[in-house]
Amino acid sequence: MDKVGIVTDSIGCIPKEMIDRYGIEIVSPNIFFDGNVYRDWIDITPSEAYQLLEKAPDLFTTSAPPPEAFVEAYRKMSKRAASILCITLSSKVSTVHSAALAAKEQVKDELANTNIVVLDSQTCTGAEGFVVLAGARAVAEGKELLEAVRAAEDVRGKVDLIFILETIRHVYRTGRIPKIASQIGAWLSVKPVMTWRDGVAHLRCMTRSKERGVDLLLEAMHKSVGDKPVHVAVHHADALEEGQRLKQRVESEFDCVEVWLTEFSPIMGYSTGRGTLGLAFYTED
Repeated sequence: MDKVGIVTDSIGCIPKEMIDRYGIEIVSPNIFFDGNVYRDWIDITPSEAYQLLEKAPDLFTTSAPPPEAFVEAYRKMSKRAASILCITLSSKVSTVHSAALAAKEQVKDELANTNIVVLDSQTCTGAEGFVVLAGARAVAEGKELLEAVRAAEDVRGKVDLIFILETIRHVYRTGRIPKIASQIGAWLSVKPVMTWRDGVAHLRCMTRSKERGVDLLLEAMHKSVGDKPVHVAVHHADALEEGQRLKQRVESEFDCVEVWLTEFSPIMGYSTGRGTLGLAFYTED
C-alpha cells in the first residue's frame, strides 16, 4: 500500500501521462449544454466543450462536482493508500473545495483509519496542476503526508499564472465586470491580459493585438523569472497551433526545468472563451 494518494480536480489541467505516472485520482466538475451533462475531460474533451460554448453560449453552464464525487474518489484511493492529500481549485472562485471538505466529513467514520488532508491551491489551471504535482512528486520520493503537504504549499506560495483572452465577451460570467461592458469590449476587439493573485483573477491590462498580448505574457515572465531555472505550463483554449508556438518561444527564451503544453480547462473557459493562451510558472529555489 502507498503511503499517500493524491486526489484533485480536472481544472488543474495536468497532462494524462503525468496523472498516470503519479497515480493521481481526478474528480471532474460538470458541463451542462442543451439538456445534456458532461464530466469535464471524461465525457467531453476541452476542444469539444469550446465548440459547444461558441455555438450557443447561453446554453453552456458549469457546476462543481457534488461531495459524492469526492467521496467516491476517497473510497477508491483508500484501497491503495494509507493517507490522502486532496488539492483543489481556489475556494474563492468555486465550491469545489467545499465539496471536497464536505466529502471528508461524510467519510470520517467509514474511512476512520485514513488520514485525509484537503488543501486549497488558491489558484487554477496549470498553476494548480503544479501545486498538485509538487505533492505527487514528494510522495513518489517516499515522503510522508505532512511532507507532501509542505511541498505543495511551497509551490503554492510561488507559482504564477498569467493569460490573455481572445475576447472579453464571456468575462461577465466571473461577476467581475457587467455584461454590457464585456459586450462593448468584444465589439471593440480588446483582449484582456489577466493575472492571478489572492485566489482570484485580476485584470493586468488590455491590448488590441493578440501578438502584443503574447509578448506581454513573456515580458511579465522574464521580469519574474530572470535567468533562474523555471517550471512552465503553457495553456491554450482550442488554439493548439498558437499554444505550440508559445511553447517554442518559452523553450527558446528560458532555462526550463520542464515545460508542458495543456488545454485550458473549459470549466474556466466558461468565462474566458476560445483562443485563450496562458503561462503558469515557478522558479527553482
